[in-house]
Amino acid sequence: MNFVTFEMWLEGVPDWILALPDWLQNFMYQFYQTFIFEQRYMLFLNGLKITAIVTVGALAMGIVLGLIVAIIRTSNDSFVSRKPPFILRIFNAICKIYLTVIRGTPMMVQLLIMGFVIMVPKTETEIIVCAIVTLGINSGAYVAEIARSGLMSIDAGQSEAARSLGLSYFKTMWYVVIPQAIKNILPALGNEMITLLKDTSLVSVIALRDVTKQAQNIVSKTYQAYVPYISLAAIYLAIVMLLTWLLSLLERRLRKSDR
Repeated sequence: MNFVTFEMWLEGVPDWILALPDWLQNFMYQFYQTFIFEQRYMLFLNGLKITAIVTVGALAMGIVLGLIVAIIRTSNDSFVSRKPPFILRIFNAICKIYLTVIRGTPMMVQLLIMGFVIMVPKTETEIIVCAIVTLGINSGAYVAEIARSGLMSIDAGQSEAARSLGLSYFKTMWYVVIPQAIKNILPALGNEMITLLKDTSLVSVIALRDVTKQAQNIVSKTYQAYVPYISLAAIYLAIVMLLTWLLSLLERRLRKSDR
């Protein structure tokens, strides 16, 4: 049984509920249908679990991919007086094409192409991997530009001093440049993480049962959209507020280390 009529619900409620205004009774009825009946709150919890997995996986992939692209582009731009090596110019051209294509097409279109043309997943695990890869590739394009701006904000003297001490290019980037750049790009990187979290709501187009898809499933069972979708918005808002608070704590911690 997937539906309880309002009259059936009223038969089992306490008398004090019957004394409430009609709009409040209707709200409580929809709340019962959305969360309590058949333990539908578990659908939201399972959807949140998938949303968290996709967000964390895509963010990790996006940061790694973005840093690689940012380092390649920054290295290519560092050659001012002479041409960069041929292989670096090839990689830089590939990075430019990647950035142009990914930032020039909508996320939903990328999900549709990856889900129904390239990967064509069949099991839930494959769909999760497809979502992580697609969102990770998309996030990497934006993280790349954020990271590149952070790398370019570091004074060239920092790299020259590190190289004069005998550090290789990669050790200089890893131990000297990137740690300083992270402090500069943390606010923008935090905004990208929040945007990525909200973009996970689009993975329902490839039939992934994230929290948004679960809310849609509940609406299809109850034919009532008010409580499921308002609750969905409240869930995303609560998570974003929590992430914003954690990011502000991290920023304050990093500012203390600068003193």
